[in-house]
Amino acid sequence: MEAARDNVVAFHGIGGIGKSTLSRKFEASFADPGQRPTQWGAPLWGAARILPVRIDLARSVNPDFEKVVLSVRLALAAIGRPLPAFDLALRRYWEHQHPGDPLEDFLNRGGLAVRFGKALPQQMQSALSDVAQALLLPGTVGSAIGQVTGVLVGALRERRRTVRALADCARLADLLESEPDLDSLSYYPHLLAWELGRIPAAKRVTPVILLDTFEEIGDRTHRDFERLLQRLVWLMPNAFFVITGRSRLQWADEALQGQLDFTGPSAWPGLVARDVPQDRVDLPAPGRERQMLIGDFSCEDCDDYLARRLSTGGRPLISDSIRTVIAQRSHGLPLYLDLSVMRFLELRRSGHTPQPADFDHGFPALIARTLSDLTAPERHVLRSVSLFSSFDIALATRAAGLPQQAPALRLVERPFVRETPFGLWPFHLHALIRATIRGADDQTDDRWSATDWQQAATRALSALGEQWRDGSDRDRPLLVGCLRQGLAIARDYRLDLGWLTEAAWNYVGDSVWEPLDLAAGHQGEGTAATAAEALVELLSALARRQHENRARTVERLTMVADTGLLPAELSDMAVYYRAKAQRDLGHTEKSRQGMQRVADGGGRLAPNARRGIAHLSRLAGDFPTALAAAGNLGWEGRHHRVVGDVQWVQGNVQLAAQAFGAARTEGEEHGKRGEAAMSQAMRAFTLAFTTDLTIDDEIDLGEHLLAQVDLRAATLDVRIAALLRDAGTGTGVEERAQVLAAEISTSGLLFAQAKLELARAFHHAIRDDQEGVAYKVSRLRELTREGYYAYYVDIAHFMAGLALDSPSRAHWLDDQQRVRQRWRDMVIGRRAVLPSGSASGAPPSDGMTR
Repeated sequence: MEAARDNVVAFHGIGGIGKSTLSRKFEASFADPGQRPTQWGAPLWGAARILPVRIDLARSVNPDFEKVVLSVRLALAAIGRPLPAFDLALRRYWEHQHPGDPLEDFLNRGGLAVRFGKALPQQMQSALSDVAQALLLPGTVGSAIGQVTGVLVGALRERRRTVRALADCARLADLLESEPDLDSLSYYPHLLAWELGRIPAAKRVTPVILLDTFEEIGDRTHRDFERLLQRLVWLMPNAFFVITGRSRLQWADEALQGQLDFTGPSAWPGLVARDVPQDRVDLPAPGRERQMLIGDFSCEDCDDYLARRLSTGGRPLISDSIRTVIAQRSHGLPLYLDLSVMRFLELRRSGHTPQPADFDHGFPALIARTLSDLTAPERHVLRSVSLFSSFDIALATRAAGLPQQAPALRLVERPFVRETPFGLWPFHLHALIRATIRGADDQTDDRWSATDWQQAATRALSALGEQWRDGSDRDRPLLVGCLRQGLAIARDYRLDLGWLTEAAWNYVGDSVWEPLDLAAGHQGEGTAATAAEALVELLSALARRQHENRARTVERLTMVADTGLLPAELSDMAVYYRAKAQRDLGHTEKSRQGMQRVADGGGRLAPNARRGIAHLSRLAGDFPTALAAAGNLGWEGRHHRVVGDVQWVQGNVQLAAQAFGAARTEGEEHGKRGEAAMSQAMRAFTLAFTTDLTIDDEIDLGEHLLAQVDLRAATLDVRIAALLRDAGTGTGVEERAQVLAAEISTSGLLFAQAKLELARAFHHAIRDDQEGVAYKVSRLRELTREGYYAYYVDIAHFMAGLALDSPSRAHWLDDQQRVRQRWRDMVIGRRAVLPSGSASGAPPSDGMTR
């Protein structure tokens, strides 16, 4: 009686996933092995006799505990023998609770006799007569159950030999003496278990009792019916129970002690809820999972089901294109597939040829099925959290505007709420349920009006802002998560920006550029009608510029700037980053105009814009002006990085490396991972021209820092640094350079192309390959024909020891001859450390026609 129970398995899942179908399939397979699906394989119970009985607990069937117990006993009538201990107790209960209503008449009225046969009344009468005869009672008395049980109890107490067949049932006398009420009836299954245990091994059966729609028996507060059913399961350990319902069985939760008789993991080890889903395949048999979430169909399953569901002439009636749309919108929910099939048939009956667009449709029936067993507060929370892609208990409660968390705590136990334990917010709604709740024509009694949705969106946006403000200043995942969800809500419900403005500045300030992954709004991508939509487009363009051609970035940012929907400070953001993209494309005059506009405005990005102007001076070769400007930039203008950018082209690589190192340190001190990564990338690039023994470590550190951010230009700098480190050797430098050149060409990063060609010129100069150097000089001249980065052509000549074709237009910090000598010394120094012969004038291997 105290041993742990392993005689139950529970399948739970969202409404419409197919739990009842699965339960019926189990029953059919147990009753007739020929109906067992082939993919299930051979049964594991061998020759053991299985006796299935399926009981639907749905309210429409009007279930009660008496019917459950009678159904189990009626199924066991197939054994063909009385079960006297149970039958006597049941007969006594029935005559006490239903005087004047014969059990046989009740079975006929309820249809149970038709389903299970009429053997039970005869078996019960036989058991009563046998006991009366054993007790030597006259036949007339034998039909009076009160007289029989009274004498039987006395005989059991006195251990008379005449009733030794029942004497081993230690609790029979107690149960016969107890008040014959519903509570006593719930303990009678113990007598059934005892009777099953007495059946000879050759005739023994294992009842498999399938309890379907378990969610219908009550709620998480009123568990009276559930308590009775749990006793049934506990008191029949030699029967097996298959429970299907929407919610997880909580019997293994210690918190339910007092609400149910048997609770906790020691009582139900197989029903313990696990924080991390386990692989069901490799679990050892003693600890195998007894509680399983029914998942969704895969895309292949959906297509296969739709193809088989309707066919004509052996071919699918629903076309491939329509099946694809239905499968994608269903998110694997079988109920949606069935509803779509019915819609397909309705369209055909009306004379309309179904088209894929006809199935861009939500079904109110899905809402009704989802909401049917939720309380009013739970429905309120469900609609509120449908605004979020993911949420936690606190977020759900604030968005719903409720004072208590209890409804949210109950809601997350439902099968349509999925859990990702390690996510920023652990819970999310099933995708189809979320889309349907928000988009379908809700006809429920407590449906929300447009004003209700607007108010909920306002609460949800405010709740996200509170979570962001309450978090750490350096909690980047929280910032990005709040931005993603907040922007989508503000855009979809046309809300004011509020805290989103400050969050956007924090997102931009770190220069990490995680993708925000925001789906296009109602207006479509590239359009904006509200400030929220404009901000979505702005931040999306900034994040995706790491993966798009800079020309596309300029186009998108121009659209944002021209809308006039953003406040002035955010409009400056669009102008500034457009100017940066224009500089990358070589449109330096437009870039200068944009930078000057932002600098003159004196806003948050004014220091960055002044740095941009200094960079433009450097690109034009006016190094003294750029270096002088760096002294006035401070940390906000990234002064150290500007100094490094000026010094490395002078050949002062050690000074430049020190400046980039200082910039990296400042970035780390201010918690700016993007700045630290960019500075380290340039430090590695600069030192790669030298024979510094730490270059491998510098490149590794750059790769490590860049792994935490999304910076395409800095990533290219590190990859070019790796080429420079190997320059002059025969380790496939040119082959790697060609691959890198192809990647750069798709990005539109002109300066990265010029950097790569300079690195290749360095490689050819070390190898004393004059033809290769000449070709790279011509490529550099082509890339810098607008006059910016033109000093790269000069540096390539300096590296190879060649005279300039025309006077340099660059204003060097030192005498030009000293700059030349520094670059030439780096080439000679690299040759000196290479193995003998590796830096010879071998022909280049880039395969290009000279």
